[in-house]
Amino acid sequence: MKKIDWARKLTSRKFWAAVVGCVTPIMIAAGAGDNQVTQVTAIIMGSATLIAYIIGEGMVDASNTQMSELPEKEKE
Repeated sequence: MKKIDWARKLTSRKFWAAVVGCVTPIMIAAGAGDNQVTQVTAIIMGSATLIAYIIGEGMVDASNTQMSELPEKEKE
């Protein structure tokens, strides 16, 4: 069974669009108003942007740390 790469998944715009695409119709079916749906969508997308930024920066920092630990010969 293939393991899910959560870091990659959480930084994917397609994933977050799918989350919004799932949550929005559920809210409408539950009787939420347009303003509530818009607010929840904005919160999800804002959170997605923050999560993607944090994970992306963490991956860059981890990569830089690994490169700095290599002997000079291997860096070239």
